[in-house]
Amino acid sequence: MPSYPFETVDVFTGTRFGGNQLAVFTDARGLSDAEMQALAAEMNYSETTFVLPPSDPANTARVRIFHRTAEMPFAGHPNVGTACVLAGHGRDRDGILLFEELAGLVEVRIARDAAGLVTGATIAAPQALSLGIQLPADAIAACAGLSPKDVLTGRHQPQQASVGVKFVLAEVTPEALTRALPDIAAYRRLEQTNPALEGRLSIFFYAWDGNSVRARMFAPLAGTWEDPATGSASATLAALTLSLSDKDRLAFEIAQGIEMGRPSLLHVAARRVDGEIRATVGGGCVPVLRGEATV
Repeated sequence: MPSYPFETVDVFTGTRFGGNQLAVFTDARGLSDAEMQALAAEMNYSETTFVLPPSDPANTARVRIFHRTAEMPFAGHPNVGTACVLAGHGRDRDGILLFEELAGLVEVRIARDAAGLVTGATIAAPQALSLGIQLPADAIAACAGLSPKDVLTGRHQPQQASVGVKFVLAEVTPEALTRALPDIAAYRRLEQTNPALEGRLSIFFYAWDGNSVRARMFAPLAGTWEDPATGSASATLAALTLSLSDKDRLAFEIAQGIEMGRPSLLHVAARRVDGEIRATVGGGCVPVLRGEATV
């Protein structure tokens, strides 16, 4: 039976056993779609990535991203973590990697310390900000066991948005954020009554703390009760925040995973480019385990 090597890393942290866990299968040639999905479910992380040869030799790799139940078009911490693993194998070109993904081409810039060791990465989201439907504050509140007054709508209504993968972004009070708890029945009701969600309901709850943000993300219908660090949603929040202002660019930090005991720190930025809003997200990455899977 063939075996496939993998490495695990903790992403958006500089400390092992913090941040968001990721498994990277560094050479997935020969694996079927069903086998990739089964391995992702077996790893039981928020996402697992599978590295394949690129269709264009100018790019670094084709990267497929699976969560526990389905493939993702794009995600944040899988790109940061995969890039750090591959850069550790010398596969970057002057600190740059280019990944072919379902949502488009993802550019990654590697960070290294004075000794040349990989310490993290920053990714550019593959798509400009796009907005979807708005959802009722009371229904969003119910999804997290909150009351409607806990959801703040002064800046925006709960808003579906994307820079490569869709999330619902909802601002809440800092106190409400700490006691949020997913209600899977409320999630099902909201998904079933809103066909425009297309079967995807991942809600990114956030609260401003001065010039930075605290956040939590729940996607129980996809098997992720809570996510320690959600790079794609964080980049989307940066893009949405810029869209609500008259600024040309902005940058801030997002802390996530605190309530889970896996503290994460994400650095996000957004800027206006040719009438569009583009976003980046970056952070640290540390190696944890190596192994192989037999399929």
